[in-house]
Amino acid sequence: MTSFNRSTSRRLNKLPQIPSVWEGDRRPLSSPIPHPDSSANGDCILWVDGSQGVVRGMDVVPPETGPEAIVRTLMRAMEHPHSPAKPARPHKIVVRDREIQFYLRGVLQDLDIAIDYAPELPLIDELFRGFAEVVDSQIPDLPPQYAEALQEKAFALWQAAPWEFLEEQQILSIEINKWDVGTLYASVMGMLGMEYGILFYRSEESLQRFRAAVLQSEESQGRLEEAFLKQDCLFLTFESLDADDEDEDEIDNLAEMPLAEIAPTFGNIHPLEGLRSVLYDEEALVVYVALESLCRFIRDHRRQLRDETFPELSHRYRISLPESDTGTKSVSVTVASMPQLASELEEMAGFGVSESEMETPDLPIFRSLRDDLIPEDSFLSLGVVSWEMLEYLRKGVTYHPAGEIKQVGDGLPVILIQTSRPKAKTVIENIEAAGGLQAICFNPGADPFDGDRYDLGLLQTQNGELFLFGEFLDDDPIHVEARKKWNQRCKNTKGYCGLIIAKGLTGSARGNPQLRDMVALFEARSLSPKDLGLGMLQLMPQL
Repeated sequence: MTSFNRSTSRRLNKLPQIPSVWEGDRRPLSSPIPHPDSSANGDCILWVDGSQGVVRGMDVVPPETGPEAIVRTLMRAMEHPHSPAKPARPHKIVVRDREIQFYLRGVLQDLDIAIDYAPELPLIDELFRGFAEVVDSQIPDLPPQYAEALQEKAFALWQAAPWEFLEEQQILSIEINKWDVGTLYASVMGMLGMEYGILFYRSEESLQRFRAAVLQSEESQGRLEEAFLKQDCLFLTFESLDADDEDEDEIDNLAEMPLAEIAPTFGNIHPLEGLRSVLYDEEALVVYVALESLCRFIRDHRRQLRDETFPELSHRYRISLPESDTGTKSVSVTVASMPQLASELEEMAGFGVSESEMETPDLPIFRSLRDDLIPEDSFLSLGVVSWEMLEYLRKGVTYHPAGEIKQVGDGLPVILIQTSRPKAKTVIENIEAAGGLQAICFNPGADPFDGDRYDLGLLQTQNGELFLFGEFLDDDPIHVEARKKWNQRCKNTKGYCGLIIAKGLTGSARGNPQLRDMVALFEARSLSPKDLGLGMLQLMPQL
């Protein structure tokens, strides 16, 4: 048996001994409802001064923790008790467990404390009854009768992956007309690779108000958070079960993780309630019906939804409900696409600009902003390649020309991306799959939460998509100088520039790739923020 060090015993013996009887016990805090908080299902250790009626020490420990835990709590109860108690040793300790009694007699034998047994501890019994009521009254995140069914539908949606072809502004209406819910408006999150999930707005007005608020460049952090909490929607989001342990070299985003490592979270946002990650009975049924009908709609119309244009579609479904005491066994639901609303939201966001309105000819309409093209650990630089080196590159690497470039100035302005050989190959293949590189752009951006402003580097592919390749602080003097040179060189070349993809990130050429390390050259046009017509891009708040 483990005993105190002699120095510890001497220290405890110096505490004043008071003529009080302390009660001590260890009991499980169990509940019929599983709680994510492990403390709700652990063992609670209590030490109470029965003479004064005060709790001197309390701990919650995992059930597998050994008997030493009750001694550790007792030591704190003596040396550092809860207020208003003062440090002291008791005259007597009473426990209701024979094993604890014998254990404490051995450990405390040098402290002159009597250890007695009693079959009941009235004060502690009353405290534990109160604890049990609190634990049992905790509201679960999902109603127990619907939890399993909702989890299954969430994982079915994850596997359907609607964010692969639906953008946030491409809204689907889900007409339910049940449980005081008319029509929900589903907005799919995930195409940007930042947060995956579905927002089920209860009205078009709520959706449009929030979009308008976050798109205002002058919005302050406080007002943006207020707009976020004024949404009226139900939501489902996905996150990693253990985000801290993700290997960034192997997992670029959540979409690449195994299904077993994904956790769905359900909840509600309302102007008068704020955000809560809890669904009540009727809300759970609404979300279940919405998810089931949405999964069926995606299954039936996946090919049409992948089209370049957002088509007008509608489908009616009869959804069977999980067993419940509502008396309703099924509900009829109509799911439809809303291309008109999608166009309005695109126009509101400023990327519904027609080709004829843009200064640079033959530019495709902006579709989305993504950040999954350039690996996160890449080395990035703005620079120039001499006209002589440009000729070597054109002959020695994968080369995609953009037109006849007049050789004026010190060379061709280029963005250089250096990464590993496999990732460089993937970047090249993805650009080629998108039809090649159309343009290189810089556009203002802002983080409304910390007030920082950025110069965002963007790559536009021939299919109209925009990819983020760099975020540069507006007041970074090095970047400011590099941008001045970039703008002047692009002016010399009449808007022509280039993108170089290089390997060797982990070798001796890291940060200074040589000609032999360069594997691809994409020539393109340079666009100004006015050409893009996007306005100030802002970081969106996450659920």
